[in-house]
Amino acid sequence: MKYKNTLLVVNDISRSKNFYRRILGLKVIFDFHGRVTLTSGIVLQSYELWKDLIHRSDDEIVLENYASELYFETDDIDELICTLDKANVTLVHPLKEQTWGQRTVRFYDPDGHIIEVGETLKKVAKRLLSQGFSYEETANQMQVPVDYIKNIKF
Repeated sequence: MKYKNTLLVVNDISRSKNFYRRILGLKVIFDFHGRVTLTSGIVLQSYELWKDLIHRSDDEIVLENYASELYFETDDIDELICTLDKANVTLVHPLKEQTWGQRTVRFYDPDGHIIEVGETLKKVAKRLLSQGFSYEETANQMQVPVDYIKNIKF
């Protein structure tokens, strides 16, 4: 068995497609009849099509579930924060630094799916080293082996 995609049920395909393209920079691979496949393995499917495929009525379906999220990484989290602000995207929480040094933000897509974006670990290591941390201190802060830090190509 091979994992293929993450399918998100959305109310408005056009709005969601635009959001994922504009906010996360994803590209459309396939767009046909209520289903849009994006880069990163995400598939957007219209609620109406999905409802028909699972043979359920509106009163049998519960869509809101905040127990999962999509996770992305970026080298420029500050640029993403500007993009989110300009687009008035609703945040789960503002940009914050995790205990291991990675800066992350969580926000909602137009249908309430949670998206988390964090700095790449390479970016975290580079930032900590530039602040004067040693390789050992950086590895300790990030909770990774020292060899991981030493082998990062900057």
